[in-house]
Amino acid sequence: MKARKPLSLLLAAALLAAVFCGCGNSTTTSTGSAADTGTADSTDGASEQTETVLTGEPTYGGEIVVGIAQDLDDSLDPHSMTAAGTREVLFNVFEGLVKPDTDGNLIPAVASSYVIAETGDTFTFTLREGVKFHDGSTVTVGDIVYSISRAAGLDTGEPLISALSVIDSVTAADDSTVVITTSEPYIELLAYLTAAIIPEGSDPAEDMIGTGPFVFVSRVAQDSIVLEKFDDYWGEGAYLDKVTYKIMEDSTSLIMSLQSGAIDLCAHLTASQAAELSGFTIYEGTMNLVQALYLNNASGPLADVRVRQAICYAIDSQEIMDFVSDGMGVAIGTAMIAAFGKYTVDGLEDTYAADTEKAKELLTEAGYPDGFELEITVPSNYQFHIDTAEVMVEQLSRVGINATIKLVEWATWLSDVYADRNYEATVVGFDASALTASALLARYVSTSSKNTFNFSSEAYDAAYAAAEAATDEAEQTELYKECETILAEEAASAYVQDPCDLVAMNSELAGYEFYPLYAMDMSKVYYVG
Repeated sequence: MKARKPLSLLLAAALLAAVFCGCGNSTTTSTGSAADTGTADSTDGASEQTETVLTGEPTYGGEIVVGIAQDLDDSLDPHSMTAAGTREVLFNVFEGLVKPDTDGNLIPAVASSYVIAETGDTFTFTLREGVKFHDGSTVTVGDIVYSISRAAGLDTGEPLISALSVIDSVTAADDSTVVITTSEPYIELLAYLTAAIIPEGSDPAEDMIGTGPFVFVSRVAQDSIVLEKFDDYWGEGAYLDKVTYKIMEDSTSLIMSLQSGAIDLCAHLTASQAAELSGFTIYEGTMNLVQALYLNNASGPLADVRVRQAICYAIDSQEIMDFVSDGMGVAIGTAMIAAFGKYTVDGLEDTYAADTEKAKELLTEAGYPDGFELEITVPSNYQFHIDTAEVMVEQLSRVGINATIKLVEWATWLSDVYADRNYEATVVGFDASALTASALLARYVSTSSKNTFNFSSEAYDAAYAAAEAATDEAEQTELYKECETILAEEAASAYVQDPCDLVAMNSELAGYEFYPLYAMDMSKVYYVG
């Protein structure tokens, strides 16, 4: 078990951390502003901020080492990957018919254009001419039919991407046209057609062949992943020749590697970690994650909605952000990230304004006047989630809940918590795999295989089903908002924030941009000449 830290020690640590500009509640993703971290002022603990202005032109060539906190999924199949960290790496290797841009739009990729029928059940794509796979072969409509059919499980009856199970057929109308039909209207399908296009008949778990700006070269489990520039990329292509991802699950080793220059770039740093660095440019955005104290709704006291509501009243999101990230982040009250602005329900973040007395009343009503024991399982490779859990332990103790932290390796978390649901509570962040609300909300449907929380609500299931069946975008948006409200009212989990994302990059580099999804686009990073 992780020893509990007094909140006074956490406050002292927060006061020593450098202060960065706070994250705004932006509905469009920006690249953020770069600021020199400087040296912490010995008087007030705040670092002096000076904007870094890089002179010179982008240069082609060179290589960098990127630090990441977790290894990729055991299977590198882009159609079945589950971890957000895997997606942000493979974003550089694979592409779909469409792909996201930094403003949250879906733009043509392997397809050059598309038409969606007014009925919402037929999608026609025109293949972009001259797109090459990494093995040198040219992409054909046969590759597209194979890739989408495989992801949708048309041959096996078991879709690898659950949202594509609605696909009824994928056919080649001619040598440059593919038509996808759905069994019912599904206007969100386009958001999931970022699914990787791979060579017909191939198995990406064995042959990592995509169409992206980088070629997969090698992987050493628990150590590194190597990508190299794809010279025949159909688009503008990458500046860098080579990117090596170095797996650094220990946060202390990660910072030491950054300080020594062994690592050139690392995302998802805490404010205190970023404050330790010099010679780096710090970029600020949002992580596009729903960070929460996720609750197993079928576990002991947590099966009682009053207990879950009490926990929500005990958790103070602003206090967590103040102690863990110097006030940065965007408070949320449901399973929706800040970047998806049109789905935002104003005020949900205040549903459970911190109230220890209300929490105690609810616990008494539920039969736990003296509280209970609660184990919070946290992946040991994410310091941000560990720090958050430590503050939560202190907050929960105020209402009589004796919470302890169980640190586990990432692979153990994936198997025990995510897959087997063998846990009581956990602190992590869930991301959206596509630019649509359903990418975050589908996992709460009672029958979903991804319902890690064992949440069950007839009202939620009905609202979600209606949203999926809607053919009018405005109507669908309102139904998704209803789903979000139900999650808040039934306290499915104690939602905290969309965390601020601090990215440290070697000061000789530039070009890093944030996306409204979990992605790290290495094709835009370059050395300044």
